[in-house]
Amino acid sequence: MSIKSVINKKIWSIFIRRCHTQKEIRVRFAPSPTGYLHLGGLRTAFYNFLFAKKHNGKFILRIEDTDQSRLVKDATEKLVDDLQWCGLKIDEGPFFSSKYGPYKQSERLSLYRKEVKKLLENGNAYYCFCSEKRLELLRKDAIRSRQIAKYDNKCRHLTPVEIAEKLTKSNQFCIRFKLHADIKSFKDIIYGDIFYDVTQNEGDPIIIKSDGFPTYHFANVVDDHHMKISHVFRGVEWQISTTKHLQLYKAFNWEPPQFGHLPLLINSDGTKLSKRQGDIRISQYRENGILPMALINYICAAGGGFKRVQGISPCLYTFEELTKQFEIKNVNSHPSKLNPTLLEDYNRLEIIRLMEDPATKNELVSDVREIILQKYPNIKNSLEVDRQHIEKVLNWCSNRIFRLHDLVKDDLAFLWIKPHGEVEIDFSQDKLEDLIFKLEDVQFKKEEIYQTLKAFSKENDIKFSKMMRTLRSTLTGLSDGPGVAEMMEILGKETSIKRLTRLKTVNTK
Repeated sequence: MSIKSVINKKIWSIFIRRCHTQKEIRVRFAPSPTGYLHLGGLRTAFYNFLFAKKHNGKFILRIEDTDQSRLVKDATEKLVDDLQWCGLKIDEGPFFSSKYGPYKQSERLSLYRKEVKKLLENGNAYYCFCSEKRLELLRKDAIRSRQIAKYDNKCRHLTPVEIAEKLTKSNQFCIRFKLHADIKSFKDIIYGDIFYDVTQNEGDPIIIKSDGFPTYHFANVVDDHHMKISHVFRGVEWQISTTKHLQLYKAFNWEPPQFGHLPLLINSDGTKLSKRQGDIRISQYRENGILPMALINYICAAGGGFKRVQGISPCLYTFEELTKQFEIKNVNSHPSKLNPTLLEDYNRLEIIRLMEDPATKNELVSDVREIILQKYPNIKNSLEVDRQHIEKVLNWCSNRIFRLHDLVKDDLAFLWIKPHGEVEIDFSQDKLEDLIFKLEDVQFKKEEIYQTLKAFSKENDIKFSKMMRTLRSTLTGLSDGPGVAEMMEILGKETSIKRLTRLKTVNTK
């Protein structure tokens, strides 16, 4: 065997070994079911999803429902529905079977009880019997003396005998974790080196509450370890908790995941997004006709993370394009400001994109039909909602509307509502037929239609304004709206001529 072949074989062997030892990329989105998915949550979920997709990893949904007092009924189902509507495929989570479940923390209590025993036994956790009254007095004293309000770690110093005595006398206790001041910095994937001494601002934190449920900090670490999470990407508000979490990992002698904290997503005026803002709920965007990829591009336009050609804006990208462009290290560390003016532009571009693909066009036509039927539930028999007509309207208006719901605004009602009854005019049937004949020969563009109508009124000595009012009434049954020629272009030649045959002459000249 040649030296070259030996070297190549050795290199290949090293490569294979590295492939087998490399950890699988596993990321998670872990919301609390205390409300509905909003823009900030969607951004966090999507960046996790993109990271997993880019590295052939897994995207996991975990529900952190340990605060039972704040749960919202059906919030988990709604979260899953919103994520799937946005196109985020969940690999593991509630309603998705996997060996690492269950994925609701309220169903993992036996695991937390088992793990907290380890910390009690190795001296990193202790029972705390302090009453709420004592804790409140500590808070008040700290405020009065202008000190940081934090627990004084009193129960940390109880002897085993004292603990045993208290356990026999009371079942009201919590379990706290011992924090240490020997903090090392950690590498934040987005913010770089971070150093924060949590003991300067906090006493020993509760990890198991008196009701037996874990706190966020404890359950979070235990679940990330047991679910083999490789990377944690979450909001920057959790960055100061990371040193606390790293101490928990060390206490368990577990290898921590890599951490990256996403900057705040803020309003265009610089104010913080709030869950109280009804208009940042994903369900609100859905109800208002915003399409999933428009919303995804909207949040991706703030905060960086994507390699893009400068100067092309706005430009709508697909999931595949966003995945290819995405680099977590390129996410900006400063707050990400939303630009609301882009949202409708993205939505318009998405309508155009959907119209260009035969498969998605059919779905879009069906969506429009449903919107029309919901808008006019009492006159379904008087609606013009056949697929060909809807498609024709969409072809005309895709560059002119920002959302599908624009198609059922009052000034466009004529598109769908067929006018009733006959309209009387004061010129002969022959002249009416002549007008229809001329229109059949016209290319149905607004300017050409207008010029044809203008010439016809002049040739037949008919007052133009009166004729246009009659035609408007005939075509739409409305007294106002877009210009007659524009309406005829929108309706198309076939529909316009069909509606003109409703005209009835009353004076033969």
